[in-house]
Amino acid sequence: MADTIEVLVPGGQANPGPPLGPELGPTAVNVQEVVNEINEQTAAFDGTEVPVTISIEDDGSFELEIGVPPTAALIKDEAGFETGSGEPQKNFVADLSVDQVKKIAEQKHPDLLAYDTKNAAKEVVGTCASLGVTIEGDDAREFKAKVDAGEYDDALEA
Repeated sequence: MADTIEVLVPGGQANPGPPLGPELGPTAVNVQEVVNEINEQTAAFDGTEVPVTISIEDDGSFELEIGVPPTAALIKDEAGFETGSGEPQKNFVADLSVDQVKKIAEQKHPDLLAYDTKNAAKEVVGTCASLGVTIEGDDAREFKAKVDAGEYDDALEA
């Protein structure tokens, strides 16, 4: 019979303490081995809370399923701010570059409905609009219009 454990861990910084240790301790799995594997697979999300599902077999073997943090968390981490704007149409809290938007889109792509990086980036830009984040100095809606017009096709190709 397999056990399944779902936890949120800081990317690349999991440790045998809570929440992992108490959950994994009663199982046949090597806790440090699980922690090391999680840290290896979540290193790209350095410090950002990452959802992890651990499937454990009776023989001590395990499989990890690494989720992707919410888009807003990735934007906040990349831009370096804590909370979005209370008035996202008027007061802007940060500005991202096209490369930063592309990086977030590539990280989030597996969880998005988009079929390519350009469309994934447009989904990220939508979240930027609700947080009060500009891209290349433009309001998120203006930036999206430029993406739709093909101005950033070279930068956003996979």
